[in-house]
Amino acid sequence: MTHIQLLGTGGTIASRDSGGTGSVATDAATDLARAEYGELRVTARDVLTTNSYRLTLGDLRLIAEATQEALVDRGNDGVVVTHGTDTLEETAFLLDLVHRSPKTVVLTGSQQPADSPAPDGPRNVEEAVLAAASPGLHNSGVLISFNGTVRSARGARKAHTTASSPFQGGAEVAHMAGDELVVTATPQRHHPPLPLPSAAFDTTRVEIVTAYPGATPDLLDFAVQFGAQAVVLAGTGVGNAGPGFAENVAQAVESGCAVVLSTRAPWGPVVPLYGNGGGTDLVAAGAIPSGDLNPFQARILAALLLSHGTPAAELPWAFRAHL
Repeated sequence: MTHIQLLGTGGTIASRDSGGTGSVATDAATDLARAEYGELRVTARDVLTTNSYRLTLGDLRLIAEATQEALVDRGNDGVVVTHGTDTLEETAFLLDLVHRSPKTVVLTGSQQPADSPAPDGPRNVEEAVLAAASPGLHNSGVLISFNGTVRSARGARKAHTTASSPFQGGAEVAHMAGDELVVTATPQRHHPPLPLPSAAFDTTRVEIVTAYPGATPDLLDFAVQFGAQAVVLAGTGVGNAGPGFAENVAQAVESGCAVVLSTRAPWGPVVPLYGNGGGTDLVAAGAIPSGDLNPFQARILAALLLSHGTPAAELPWAFRAHL
């Protein structure tokens, strides 16, 4: 019988009303899944029980360690991680960066709490279990399964606060057709896996600064002065920022703080095209284009590389190797 290990971390799927003061993650992993789904057997254990907006990089490291432990266990054929949707895209991307097993890891959660009149968690868990067990999805790395759609972790992001299908982006690899999982694509993994995060990951400072009309580089300077090891600049459009940013990016890089150039636009790559302080000038000043990575996943990659001791001078090459 195929065996799937479920790892609980909390989130809405494990939350119940706490007496009129809002939902709080309380349910154990064993409450989230049945023991068997047809020919599939599921065992569950808790890694964390918290809402994902409270997670730290240290918490993400614990999830990565628990996932790796489950993957190397020969008794497990796949892994499901239940997680809050707020920051699921960051955890999923971290897990994908360090994934080196043919077994599939699938993250899922819910938009309705466990005590909702119509909770969506049980269905999402069942579909995630099917995806984790599917032979057609072996060697696919880390996936996100939600409301009948399975997509790659890389490039995915939460795009709606309340919709039953909150995630978009990435590449769709499977979907549910009735009770059957239909595999439509298998991601090709061209990026070498990185080592698991070390304890240094917990305290790696990578901040995000957003560009907008009238923005000044003061927040960028503040981040550098108060110990940021890198800053992700969420630029406008294809990766631009206003007056003063190019000069301050150069100063940040000169001081040893890396700057990664991403975009605040929901979809599309960073393509340096514009001068007069735009993306061309920012890259010339030392900013590292993030390709298709959104600011939040770009931050995870930068933090992981820096925590492994990648020197600032080598970060551009190391970063590009994983785009």
